[in-house]
Amino acid sequence: MSDSIKGLHHITAVSGPPQENFNFYRNKLGLRFTKKTINFDDPFTYHLYYGNHNATPGSTITFFPWQNVPNGSPSTGEATIVDYAIPGGSADYWYDRLKELNIKINRQKDGFGFETISFHDNDGMKIRLVADSKSEKNETKGYGTVPDEHAVRGFFGTTLSLADTGRTAELLKEMGWSLTGEADGAARFGSAPENNLGRFVDLKKEPELNGRFGRGSIHHIAFRVPDDGAQQNWREKIKKMGFSITPVKNRDYFRSIYFREAGGVLFEIATDIPGFDVDEPFESLGEELKLPAWFEQHREEIERRLPELNTD
Repeated sequence: MSDSIKGLHHITAVSGPPQENFNFYRNKLGLRFTKKTINFDDPFTYHLYYGNHNATPGSTITFFPWQNVPNGSPSTGEATIVDYAIPGGSADYWYDRLKELNIKINRQKDGFGFETISFHDNDGMKIRLVADSKSEKNETKGYGTVPDEHAVRGFFGTTLSLADTGRTAELLKEMGWSLTGEADGAARFGSAPENNLGRFVDLKKEPELNGRFGRGSIHHIAFRVPDDGAQQNWREKIKKMGFSITPVKNRDYFRSIYFREAGGVLFEIATDIPGFDVDEPFESLGEELKLPAWFEQHREEIERRLPELNTD
């Protein structure tokens, strides 16, 4: 399909205290801290962004650090794993690095033939590093002492845990994704983004998961479209499929529409435009607190109430 939705745009999750979140994703995983802003619906909560050096679609994970939220655990109807792509020859480096950081890891070749390193972040969210040579053309820089040649390139994909995978599989097919294989209890659907990032979604039938949403849970996953016109076309298509979908919401760095798919996972469709350098120079992404225009008049109060966050 020429108008297929190709690849993930970002993934948004819930974390605990923002300093611990920053220390893990920037200093341990070596991602670039690309944006310090607020939750547009909860302005006294940060919204923190991390991605590859170029902040490209398909590389960005974002967090709402709700400090008093209880610990979450995986549940049916949620995305439960974040898969990151690392260069094909970088598994040894990451195995050694994570062991030195005293992070409990599991290294194995998965049923799809990829070498993976699995672990949990500081809030309990499951992450897999997947050695993927197709991701290597995305030149990036490592942060937090990670060498450039071993830096995380962006997303490989994600896993959705569902009571039944059938209707979600049909939706992905309608979106232009195709079944590429089945292994390890999961059906893998793939797309073909030009940068090869965020190109897989695994559907796993796990009706027995009875966790709770909280710290370490994934809030939603976002798929990418190039511009507003493509987004509007997909909004009409999603409505015709019978889903209740939101109006377009301006998130400053992209425009968003949201709907909950049949399995319960919150899906977003986000535009690639205008990008993360719309309100600050590319060279200094993440250095200053950025607020949407309608909250600028409250900046003093917002800055006073937000917890301290040292990003040096």
